[in-house]
Amino acid sequence: MVNTLRKSIRQYKNLSLLSPLFVIGEALIEMLIPYFVGILIDKGIMKGNLAYINKWGVLLLIVTLISLCLGGSASYVSAHAAAGFASNLRKDMFYNIQDYSFENIDKFSSSSLVTRMTTDVNNVQMAYQMLIRIAVRAPMMLIISVIMSVVISPRLSIIFAVIAPVFAILLTLIIKWAYPYFPKVFRGYDKMNQVVRENVRGIREVKTYVQEKPQVKKFKKASGFIYKLFAAAQKILSLDAFVVVAILNISNLAICWFGAHEIVGGTLQTGQLISMFTYSNSVLFSLNILAMITTQLVVSSASGRRIADVINEKPTIKNPRKPLKQLTNGEVVFDHVNFKYDPADKDLALNDINLDIRPGETIGIIGKTGSSKSTLVSMIPRLYDVTSGAVRVAGHNVKSYDLKTLRDNVAMVLQNNVLFSGTIKDNLKWGNENATDDQIVAAAKIAHADDFIREMPDQYNTMVEQGGNNVSGGQKQRITIARALLKNPKILILDDSTSAVDTDTERQIRQALARDMPNTTKIIISQRIVSIKDANRIIVMNDGKIQDIGTHDELMKRNDLYSSIAKFQEEQGK
Repeated sequence: MVNTLRKSIRQYKNLSLLSPLFVIGEALIEMLIPYFVGILIDKGIMKGNLAYINKWGVLLLIVTLISLCLGGSASYVSAHAAAGFASNLRKDMFYNIQDYSFENIDKFSSSSLVTRMTTDVNNVQMAYQMLIRIAVRAPMMLIISVIMSVVISPRLSIIFAVIAPVFAILLTLIIKWAYPYFPKVFRGYDKMNQVVRENVRGIREVKTYVQEKPQVKKFKKASGFIYKLFAAAQKILSLDAFVVVAILNISNLAICWFGAHEIVGGTLQTGQLISMFTYSNSVLFSLNILAMITTQLVVSSASGRRIADVINEKPTIKNPRKPLKQLTNGEVVFDHVNFKYDPADKDLALNDINLDIRPGETIGIIGKTGSSKSTLVSMIPRLYDVTSGAVRVAGHNVKSYDLKTLRDNVAMVLQNNVLFSGTIKDNLKWGNENATDDQIVAAAKIAHADDFIREMPDQYNTMVEQGGNNVSGGQKQRITIARALLKNPKILILDDSTSAVDTDTERQIRQALARDMPNTTKIIISQRIVSIKDANRIIVMNDGKIQDIGTHDELMKRNDLYSSIAKFQEEQGK
């Protein structure tokens, strides 16, 4: 974990090294001040020497200003380095996520990734700033205080040798007792973020079904879980204050008692005793700060591991060493393909799939829910890789192609495709960032999106809300189809992507695709027979297997599953 996070420091390494130097200088000067004050009291105030008081007063002022400048510089530099480190962590995570395959994404929930890039990074940022500043300052103050105490009174300094280990042991036990709660807290954050995300994204459904109270109940449960864990941890950590006060009072009483005896005996002066009180407080304060730092580091270590998991996750789908940069046609071959999402799964999601699709052919796919229709087509653009067997496009294994080349030539439109905040034109240009206005309009016309876009106030420059909430489901699907067409793909996959479009418009889209893209292989997944009945061939899937392949008429005669679906839908349409 440490090695992984360390790599994200990069350009902030010099600032990270500069901060401890400032802190060391600040601590050295600050810990000399009590010693100088003791001298000022004993040789100036106690003897009524005004010239001596003025001389040492000016010196103390200068030293204090230097300490202040060093402390301010350390604070600025450490904050800048920590903020830059956090920025790099977010960047490294986000960049790595972009290379994830669907298999990688399945390992992390979206809410968990958001928590890792926000709450977890903030924890690590805070810990890092403490590490390069306070974690240097506290031990320096501790060491110097002990040294100066020994210089002033070796006998009184024995008090620290007795009290400090007791203090350290008690704080260690407190931290060890509290630590197990924090990993659970972060899992609680993941759950709460998931609840919030679902509620915000599905707010229309929440309102429609009057589910506000159940949603509030879910949020209270998730938030309450975090509260209970934090409260339990803080109750334990609150013992820290009790220990600090108790040890500090015991230490001061001991110094008072033994110091008074030394003053009476003439081996210690009043100013030196005051300095000893200051160093005593400094020792215990430093130990307390070290305990706080340790607590923060313990908390942030859980966050650090979660961040490192995201950065270290290796994409399961990578480019080959010498990838093919050209895809000539839309031929697709499935050769004894087997697939399962998790190697530990017993059952296959796809079982011995053999299929030949010719260039320019229109293929329909139908089957019961959960029959792995979407999984089948996900193999073509390598959203998942086969467990065994091979998928070939244009005569080559898909694993031989450059990923960008393959996915630019295999356009896939999902039922729940997402639109992003920006204009309609911006969304369409996801298909081809260099597309001209004429190309954009041509693609929109094929998808039968041009008419309704023209009716909007700003037409193609109309702003789309996040997720496309200001357009209807059918309009969203037609925009995403147009976006895919701008790729000018060799293979077009429509995965139930016209489910929200009326049957007449859907028919017109199919006709336009057949007319304007005759050489593009079209694979259409649908639950509606009318959407695929005119396909060259129709694949009937069941339980991850190809049950049958044929034309509409052939399947109506020989396939019970297909014919029962067709008859049911025909009766429903009457």
